[in-house]
Amino acid sequence: MLINGQPGTLLSAQDRGLAYGDGIYRTLEVKAGHPLLWRWHWQRLAADCLALRLPCPEEALLLQEIGQVCADLPRAVVKVMLTRGEGPRGYAMPEVMHPTRIVSAAPWGGYPPVRAEEGVCVRWCLTPLAIQPRLAGIKHLNRLENVLARSEWSDPGVAEGLMCDTEGSVVEGTMTNLFMVRSGVLITPVLDRCGVSGALRAWLMEAAASLGLSVREIRLSRECLLQADEVFIGNSLAGLWPVIRLDERAWPVGALTRRLQACLALERG
Repeated sequence: MLINGQPGTLLSAQDRGLAYGDGIYRTLEVKAGHPLLWRWHWQRLAADCLALRLPCPEEALLLQEIGQVCADLPRAVVKVMLTRGEGPRGYAMPEVMHPTRIVSAAPWGGYPPVRAEEGVCVRWCLTPLAIQPRLAGIKHLNRLENVLARSEWSDPGVAEGLMCDTEGSVVEGTMTNLFMVRSGVLITPVLDRCGVSGALRAWLMEAAASLGLSVREIRLSRECLLQADEVFIGNSLAGLWPVIRLDERAWPVGALTRRLQACLALERG
């Protein structure tokens, strides 16, 4: 782990990331020192910094530090966290910011391959996502809604929970973005009011368009989701998981899902 470029594990109790969740993060897979889907991770990280008025570190610096923490790991999970740094008591942003940059790596643990191969069962979560357009799409450090939603089940046969906003629109999984296919069109929830815009989501929308597929972002209802021909979920660590069951609704693993999985496999090497 590096904190502002120096090895260490200690963080000031006055850091605003701890006090207020005032910061952002990204989690990515690194193989042989190469960060996978890096272009999309970097784009999202830079956009999130801009949205929260956080100083963004140089891309070259982050790549150097990612390489450093992964030096002894052939395959790793890297987490990049940026906070506004230390500050006096109170919500007001410090006039002069000294941001905290944390880059850490852990050995790759992975997910069971059967989830991508055979598909997963998911459930609805009771915990809703609050509607807050100022934070929509941002992977900020306050993930309490997701924590509470994930605590709603312990059944190992359920791989993920789907979350709606407070008006009942389907938004995402607790740790994944959500996609469906209907009549050959790839559909994903629009993230203009809440939810996390993941790097894999950004890659997937580009990849689908390059394959000549129509891509739509919509305000997704539960009823519309249940009418899908194919459903899948994903993030940059898990890849793409076909959804084969949601409550009483079952789906086959679809051809378009398989096609996009194959494209992702090529992208990730």
